[in-house]
Amino acid sequence: MAKASKVKKAAPKAVEERWQLRLYVAGNTPKSAAALTNLKKYCELHLDGRYEIEVIDLLVNPQLAAGDQILAIPTLVRKVPIPIRKIIGDLSNEEKVLVGLDIKTVKKQHA
Repeated sequence: MAKASKVKKAAPKAVEERWQLRLYVAGNTPKSAAALTNLKKYCELHLDGRYEIEVIDLLVNPQLAAGDQILAIPTLVRKVPIPIRKIIGDLSNEEKVLVGLDIKTVKKQHA
């Protein structure tokens, strides 16, 4: 896996906030690969080209973990929009990822 790679999508014509996401991985492990695949899928479905994903391999650059206080991998960090949010794991639970990133709010249960 490369040191740090970026996946960019062209912004739509309307001016909308771009999401800056950083995914910390450790090599090309199955969990790291699954996290990236899942993240790309969710971004395509819900952010419609308004995102940038930066992948940081901590096996290549371990010192970069300190900046975002990374204690486990894979970890996704939403840098923008603020506030910063973090999700740990392979991102396989779409509902939890969308709620965790504040892309989708939790449906309120009626009593």
